[in-house]
Amino acid sequence: MPGSPSPTKLTEWTSCGGCAAKWGGGPLRGLISELAATTDASLLVGLGLFDDAAVYQLTDDLALVSTTDFFPPLVDDPADFGAIAAANACSDVFAMGGRVVLALNIAAFPEELPLEVAETILQAAAEMVSLAGGSVAGGHTIRSPEPIFGLAVQGTVDPRRVWSKGGSRAGDHLVLSKPLGTGIVLAGGDEQDKAAAVTGMRTLNREAASDLAGSWETGGVHAVTDVTGFGLAGHSWEMAERSRVEMVIDTESLPLYGATRALAEAGVKTGGEARNRGYLGEHLTVDGDGWAESVALDPQTSGGLLAAVDGATAGRLRDLGWWEVGSVAAGPARVRLV
Repeated sequence: MPGSPSPTKLTEWTSCGGCAAKWGGGPLRGLISELAATTDASLLVGLGLFDDAAVYQLTDDLALVSTTDFFPPLVDDPADFGAIAAANACSDVFAMGGRVVLALNIAAFPEELPLEVAETILQAAAEMVSLAGGSVAGGHTIRSPEPIFGLAVQGTVDPRRVWSKGGSRAGDHLVLSKPLGTGIVLAGGDEQDKAAAVTGMRTLNREAASDLAGSWETGGVHAVTDVTGFGLAGHSWEMAERSRVEMVIDTESLPLYGATRALAEAGVKTGGEARNRGYLGEHLTVDGDGWAESVALDPQTSGGLLAAVDGATAGRLRDLGWWEVGSVAAGPARVRLV
């Protein structure tokens, strides 16, 4: 359940919140490429072929999954902010097929922020990590003119069962575990729409990852990621690029929070949309309506898992509440909205 009303409105303390605050994909990729070199064979997933989290092999049967995510508030309620930040950070571990074990808080709060507000953020995050299967074991807090919060999350995975953004095949079905539109709704939606988006953002991807795990064993799951700051289009592009295929998004099938479509048609958007548009550039083709482009480029916070799966798996996941949102076609690598 979303948190109760608080006299402190966190969004009044910041200029940009949630995953919309992240760097654009283009500059980020350029920065990472300068740091990617490694000779450590145990680093199965790192900056060289960056994914949703790093994976380091410890033994033949055990690998460490490591990730971090933090951002300024995107909602006013401290409990909602803490829970969403924790669910978002844990999501990267689930997107790699891992289980959450341990988390450390990363906090930057103004000294003027009421102590009870900071305590509520930390407590809500700890409760969410517990629901994810792990424990908060510490962290670090500094002073900052704007509040920023998130977590460094560690998980474990069998090194032979690591999920990745690569591996999509022509003929695959694209399935999504959560609706879209968090950025648009929080920017311009009414209280009911915002409440629905908050509930979605507070929902862990633990169950969605469990849904995928059975079909991974039988070879039905070919590629997985989670949809966050780069939007559906940006994260689909990363899957397309790694797999050298075309991702075809059926815009009429997209699941949306509340009035997302009407808001997009009215021109509501966040600053992150322009950065995502620049990231995709010529790799995005739009055959559908303009509203759908805005939705596909909308930065998501604590979004769902996106997977490329075979037909049988797609049917099973639809029965479990997932949405089929497109298909995979033979290259060249790009994203096409139809």
